[in-house]
Amino acid sequence: MRTIKLLGLLLMLLPISIFAQSTVSGTVVDNNGMPIPGVNIAVKNTTKGTTTDFDGNYSIVLENGEALSFSYVGYRTQEIVFDGSETSIDVSMVEDAEALSEVVVVGYGDQTVKSISGSVASVTEKDFNKGNIVTSESLIQGRVPGLSVTKGGGPGSGSEIRIRGGSSFNANNSPLIVLDGLPLDNDTADGTRSILSSINPNDIESFSVLKDASAAAIYGIRGSNGVIIINTKKGRGKLNVTLDVQQNVTTIDNTIDVLNASQFRNLVRDNFPDRLDDLGNADTNWQDEIYRDAKSTDINLSARGALFGEIPARLSLNRSDQQGLRRTSKFDRTTASVSLNPRLFDDHLKIGVNANYSNEDNRFADGVEGNAITFDPTQPVRTPGSPYGGFFEFQDNDGSASSNVPRNPVAQLLQTTNVSNADRFFGNINLDYKFHFLPELKLVTNLGYDRTDSEGSFTRPRESALGVNAEEGEFIGNESRFTNARTNTSADSYFVYENNFGDFGLKATAGYSYQKIESQSFTTNELLDPNAADPVTVVDDDLVLIGYFGRANFSFKEKYFINGSLRRDGVSRFNPDNRFEYFPSVSGAWQISEEDFLKDNSVINSLKVRAGWGKLGQQDISAGSDYLRRYRAGLSNQRYRFGNPIVPFQPLYTNPGLSWEILTEINLGVDFAFFNDRLSGSVDVFERTADDLLSDVPVPDGANFSNQGFQNIGQFESRGVEVNLDYNVIRNDELNWNVNYNFTAIDREITRLAFGQDIFVTGISGGTGNTIQVQREGAWPNSFFTYAQLYDSAGQPIEGAYADLNGDGTIDDRDRYVSGNGQADMLMGFQSNLTYKDFDFNFNLRASFGNDVYNNVNSSRAQTGNLDLVAPNNLPTQVLETGFARTPDVILSDFYVEDASFLRMDNITLGYTLRGFERETTSLRFWMGLQNAFVITDYSGVDPELDSFGVDNTIYPRGRTYLLGVNYNF
Repeated sequence: MRTIKLLGLLLMLLPISIFAQSTVSGTVVDNNGMPIPGVNIAVKNTTKGTTTDFDGNYSIVLENGEALSFSYVGYRTQEIVFDGSETSIDVSMVEDAEALSEVVVVGYGDQTVKSISGSVASVTEKDFNKGNIVTSESLIQGRVPGLSVTKGGGPGSGSEIRIRGGSSFNANNSPLIVLDGLPLDNDTADGTRSILSSINPNDIESFSVLKDASAAAIYGIRGSNGVIIINTKKGRGKLNVTLDVQQNVTTIDNTIDVLNASQFRNLVRDNFPDRLDDLGNADTNWQDEIYRDAKSTDINLSARGALFGEIPARLSLNRSDQQGLRRTSKFDRTTASVSLNPRLFDDHLKIGVNANYSNEDNRFADGVEGNAITFDPTQPVRTPGSPYGGFFEFQDNDGSASSNVPRNPVAQLLQTTNVSNADRFFGNINLDYKFHFLPELKLVTNLGYDRTDSEGSFTRPRESALGVNAEEGEFIGNESRFTNARTNTSADSYFVYENNFGDFGLKATAGYSYQKIESQSFTTNELLDPNAADPVTVVDDDLVLIGYFGRANFSFKEKYFINGSLRRDGVSRFNPDNRFEYFPSVSGAWQISEEDFLKDNSVINSLKVRAGWGKLGQQDISAGSDYLRRYRAGLSNQRYRFGNPIVPFQPLYTNPGLSWEILTEINLGVDFAFFNDRLSGSVDVFERTADDLLSDVPVPDGANFSNQGFQNIGQFESRGVEVNLDYNVIRNDELNWNVNYNFTAIDREITRLAFGQDIFVTGISGGTGNTIQVQREGAWPNSFFTYAQLYDSAGQPIEGAYADLNGDGTIDDRDRYVSGNGQADMLMGFQSNLTYKDFDFNFNLRASFGNDVYNNVNSSRAQTGNLDLVAPNNLPTQVLETGFARTPDVILSDFYVEDASFLRMDNITLGYTLRGFERETTSLRFWMGLQNAFVITDYSGVDPELDSFGVDNTIYPRGRTYLLGVNYNF
């Protein structure tokens, strides 16, 4: 009977307990109303929890009074107490400036933003640049202080990427780029545009930029110029498909100011009247003839979700067709990528598989700007009956193409077929196993593979004036073909131990790294006649890099952090006696805002100070294994006996003592967030010293088998300040306005050269053997080295008149001085992102100050003496101002060193998004944009933004691009 009573009582209480619980559902969105998948939802003080699906939806059973905690990286954690009456709780997450990079990918792992003590910048997808983004580096151009990206003008062209200005004279100054754990080879495969041109920017999720030595030292020999870690998008949640279509038109924005036909005739009449008969009757603007309006299309289709309901997966396809401004130039790319990320054994084993394929189809256009500037504007493009394919060309009396004259630039483009096709397969397999018997310890193995197979040809027909044998007057075209295979394989394996011991935290990493780079090419060079040249096979020296590394991260109360790393690296490029080197680093951070005196401060939300020191190595030079004794086929009078018969070989430069460049760097930094995280940012100051610089310099006569080669010589120092500020000007449900400003100031100085002697570098057009730059103690690397121009009372330059700076009464090389350099000492970036309801408006500005350009276009061409060559050459209009004739040393005047500071509007985009017209998560965004909208500068040339050398001898121009796009997300 008692048992029956108890059962009855339980049955009576059961409905009460059921009614005390409720199923609550809802949707979690961001401040733009877009659903956020993967939000962690926990019931406080219980083990209950769930996550949102891909559409941001969730469902959970709650009891009255329980508190829900919503958390997601990049947003503030929100808590909501369930009062028992609600069946739906929708949440709009608020961005947290500090948490935007809460987990940042670093070398061989990741760290929380609190624990990072080096100089690391993270840029995620929502902060990427908008517009005509063809190659990946354009996504972060102007976004990171200390990082400069100088984009080329050609379709799909690469960029010069520098972190803190680079660290070398002649070794590679580009940063190491790591794609999903695979370190990329900095050398471009034959027939491709760049190492990033075959990567689809739409596949990229985030960049981490490791700027200082303490952050990059874990990469040892590869990290002296900084490291850029690229992570691609992965699959998750329910099925989501996105289609992006973009159509662009690029127009020429600026050209070199040259004489028109009337001005040209008048100048010839005034200076060389006997040459008037050599002129024609046309009026041709040759620069207009070589350029066109370039049309481009970019299509991206991606799908992500869970394969078989269990395996997170993502598939993407891309087709990009890019015409160049130069007639005939083009870049077509087709890519496909697959990402699989299964988790096995109760999440103890995480597997990441990334496979990518790309096909790059190129047609390269010769640099014809030089001929377009100098070709006679009174001559027509075509002449009926011309033996040169109907194109006008200057001819001798016998009808053969004249020598030492400009060639018709239109014919040069249309009669040259320079094409290539490259297939690239790259990817990696990452295995992350957390031991069952010791879950604090895991083993990570990453295997990477990158292979490019390319082929191409260069052809000119018989009727091309560029293919004529002038001595015999025959029409002989030419053709060359190549195939190239370049392979980059890598294997990294390391243990990670992470545990907390009360208030102490430890994360230790130890492992091994291996990388091998192989390249082989096969070329033929044929004349279009029965006789063909022998094919040539070139096998580059295999490059092998190995490293042993360890890192330990210590924390105390999540307020004090110390990080240290040590790497021992070896490279096959150096003599075994010099092959290995150690690269240590140490850094620390103090999260001041976690101290009691600041913890509840209403103004200071986050404040952290950082300090770091580290050493890095550099070995990436253009030469092969210079420590080995090597030979190549030589002339018949260069005979070395290798068995019988005697074969002609020529010995090459050798330096068995060649060794590492060593970079040592100190970095101090502050990270902060104020006013309820409305204003956040960072400030870094650094000093870096590069020792034993690898330099391609002259050697004494008879001391080697070449008059120049790589040696360890010299030292220079760099100092700088970097500032990054992010401000949420307006932040509410309908209107959000965020602006970002970054600033970099840098100073570089050569502090030591062998015997204090200058090294002359950088040849220029317009004179045999002339150089315009110098490496000199006390100056910036690659400084311009010129005479000081004298001017008359009207402020006009006096031709051939220069200052006698040393006062010896003679003008010679000892009167040349450092007159500028091609690198900026200040860089700025400004980005504005504005959303109002369903409208968005964004723009990016960049500024550069203190950089100079040597205008070799004018220095080699703007003299009236060029009118009296074999064929009268056209001139830049600057000659009308200077009246220069042709003094031999005019090319070395500082008159041609110009201030190239600039302010550039990179991108402007305006968009409108339709939402929920098919289902709640469906969106359709229409947008338009303008790229390279304007440039404000005093530079007289086409564009002030050149590479770090700053010598302008014509460039592939950057046009202005008009964009239309649509994004469909369902």
